[in-house]
Amino acid sequence: MDRARRTPGLSSLTTSRISSSQYASHGASLRSQQTESISTQFAVFQSLLQNFAITHSKDIRANPEFRAKFARMCSSLGVDFLASSYRKESKDGKKDTGGSIWAQLLGGSVNDFYFNLGVLIVEECRATRSENGGLISVVEVRKRIERGRGIGGGMQVSEDDITRAVESLSPLGSCFTIMKLGHRSLIRSVPKELNTDQSTVLEVVQVLGYVTVSMLQLNLSWERPRAVAVVDDLMADSLVWVDTQAGENEYWSPAFISSASAING
Repeated sequence: MDRARRTPGLSSLTTSRISSSQYASHGASLRSQQTESISTQFAVFQSLLQNFAITHSKDIRANPEFRAKFARMCSSLGVDFLASSYRKESKDGKKDTGGSIWAQLLGGSVNDFYFNLGVLIVEECRATRSENGGLISVVEVRKRIERGRGIGGGMQVSEDDITRAVESLSPLGSCFTIMKLGHRSLIRSVPKELNTDQSTVLEVVQVLGYVTVSMLQLNLSWERPRAVAVVDDLMADSLVWVDTQAGENEYWSPAFISSASAING
């Protein structure tokens, strides 16, 4: 009375293959629809961003606070509005329409502003390199540019503008970088990398204005040769200046001295 269990036949195998094919086809259709939907949303977003940039272009150029908010909005959306607007020549002599789509949408106004600001930053850093060894605070650079020392200076800029302008120089292979020492942002305009000990000493100098070998020994538990080697290296690069008039040599930050002179003056 027991029947032998029937094994799957050719019809069931064919049905299984048809189902798999249908699933694959349906999956491809969904991916295509999603891609098309994303492309449409991206096109709408491009149009809205372009209209916003055109409508508020004057505010973006003239108002540092508004410009910073616009930059943060773009960053939160994953948009690099400072992408290079460089256009390569194609083989037929025509300009390549590739490159940064955001540079095409926003036009040259915003990009040109930051690149021009970058030129002013380079000028200020080079002009003060003999004084600070190629390490100057973002705040100091902003004040110098706003005072209008160089050609094209006198513009109202924010610290956010300075930071973004320095970052815009990186595609050019620039050695200009932003570095953090404590709570301060500084621009380094020399290719030399600072080691951990040098960064630590400079961070202390930014707080107190100066440092001594005995202070490093006492507060950092360094041996004297280590402390002496670090301050000697910093002094050789003009990152600190030595005052030999005190009982013990004091190593001062040139930026701190310049700021104090500006306040007293």
